Amino acid sequence: MGSTSFSPSISLSPSLSPHSSKFPNPSPDLFLRSHSSFTPLTLRSNQTRYRFKKLPSSNAPNFLVAASAKAEPLKVIISGAPASGKGTQCELITQKYGLVHIAAGDLLRAEVAAASENGKLAKEYMEKGELVPDEIVVMMVKERLLQPDSQQRGWLLDGYPRSSSQAAALEDYGIRPDVFILLDVSEDILVERVVGRRLDPLTGKIYHLKYSPPENNEIASRLTQRFDDTEEKVKLRLRTHHQNVDAVLSVYKDITVKVNGNEAKERVFAQIDAALTHVGEQRKVNSGSVAA
Repeated sequence: MGSTSFSPSISLSPSLSPHSSKFPNPSPDLFLRSHSSFTPLTLRSNQTRYRFKKLPSSNAPNFLVAASAKAEPLKVIISGAPASGKGTQCELITQKYGLVHIAAGDLLRAEVAAASENGKLAKEYMEKGELVPDEIVVMMVKERLLQPDSQQRGWLLDGYPRSSSQAAALEDYGIRPDVFILLDVSEDILVERVVGRRLDPLTGKIYHLKYSPPENNEIASRLTQRFDDTEEKVKLRLRTHHQNVDAVLSVYKDITVKVNGNEAKERVFAQIDAALTHVGEQRKVNSGSVAA
């Protein structure tokens, strides 16, 4: 499994210290002597912002005080091939961490159903049987990520972006995850999972002939198979998926964590949980080193 490294970077205005090129790290109880050229400024680390303001006083020299803001919530992107178990892992992640789960496909359908401005634009392409342009989907995703619940609770972006251009568009909007989780499953296992899938048209429940067989013969007799759940077609889908992931990894290579998805779902989640815990611990360390 890959490792990630998070190091805070703080930029200090030259006017803050006209007589010295270095300055102590800020902390909530650190007071800095004011200067006539001082202006309020913000120091930023990866997770914490420090805002310096002058303290009003008529009988004493002006000072600046640093106040630490609460660390931002977790931001996660997860990617995986068809039948990689991504849906199951998204459920487990949201249950434990309370993140807002956002899947581009679900979001697109919801926008169309709600007849939003973006939804109306997307519907025009869908009705003509054309792919919805990246700029429309990216705008939908961006607006959803900026909603209050996503900002307060953090978010889990499911299976998106799918191309380097989509990833670059999110970067242009200042949207970047803390970690990019990639479920790595061997092709043989993926093919077996897909080819064995069956749908109960009556209940909508998904079964697998080997791993999750129907409860009785009555259900078994009515199960159907998706037209593209064949070995030949799933291999074509996997080839496309791998090409897309390779392109996206070029944008997120420094924050990518590869998870062995060949194992049972509990063990897969244990790996993901460890990675997210590590991100949280790194935040605390970075926040502490900045405030020390």
